[in-house]
Amino acid sequence: MQTLNAVAQVANNSTKSRLAIRGLSKTYGPIGAGHEVLKDISFEVHEGEFVCLVGPSGAGKTTLLRCLTGLMPATSGEILLDGNVLTGPNSKISVVFQEYTRSLMPWMTAEKNVALALYNLKLSSAEETRRCRAALASVGLAGSEARYPWQLSGGMQQRVAIARALVTEPEVLIMDEPFASIDAQTKMELEDLTLSLQRSRAMTVVLVTHDIDESVYLSDRVVVLSKNPASVQEIVSVDLGAQRDQLTTRESHRFGELRSHILGLIRKSQLQPQPGEG
Repeated sequence: MQTLNAVAQVANNSTKSRLAIRGLSKTYGPIGAGHEVLKDISFEVHEGEFVCLVGPSGAGKTTLLRCLTGLMPATSGEILLDGNVLTGPNSKISVVFQEYTRSLMPWMTAEKNVALALYNLKLSSAEETRRCRAALASVGLAGSEARYPWQLSGGMQQRVAIARALVTEPEVLIMDEPFASIDAQTKMELEDLTLSLQRSRAMTVVLVTHDIDESVYLSDRVVVLSKNPASVQEIVSVDLGAQRDQLTTRESHRFGELRSHILGLIRKSQLQPQPGEG
């Protein structure tokens, strides 16, 4: 695995860094007396790369994601977006949350829900309509513009949430367990949709997930976090090629090797004692 990572690093040296996380730490409460969630986390996400964050339950993945989006300040360290320090929410970054039922307004149509992301852009009505309908069409919801969330399936509601994240034409898409509450068949469809959108738009994607198989299937690299306080255990390069298929990719020997390696890292972290334990 170290050889694989070294090869990937050489390849990435010529790739522009989109996000750079440097010495990031986060403590809730007073420093020295609070609860340390993130500890000295450093890694980079390159332009057009798909990176997944995995780790034990409660390891601080969502806290890290909130820092990456600028929604939560770090206690120390910094995040660079295109070489500039991220100090808060940025128009280049869009977010898709796990709980689509909470993020969509039930009294608004699919098109109006997508249009919420454009509020601060002050676009003309015609341009706003064009963008919203194009975003909905890109996620397979052309013709559903006037339907309300309660008229849509769970998978379709999450497609609306993805369309809303895409309508601002972001450079970075950050996703917090976006498929965790969806049935297995729909989940696979949305995984493939996300890959297709990422490649067609040349977006950089960072996705938090508990699903190791999902992280291997989607990623160029997987950042494996340790037990709380979270730190980077290893960055695993996924050498499965650009074309992924739910059957052949998941059945490949290499997929099984990568899955087992990442699972082993997480289990090893879970067995380590918490601070203060014997």
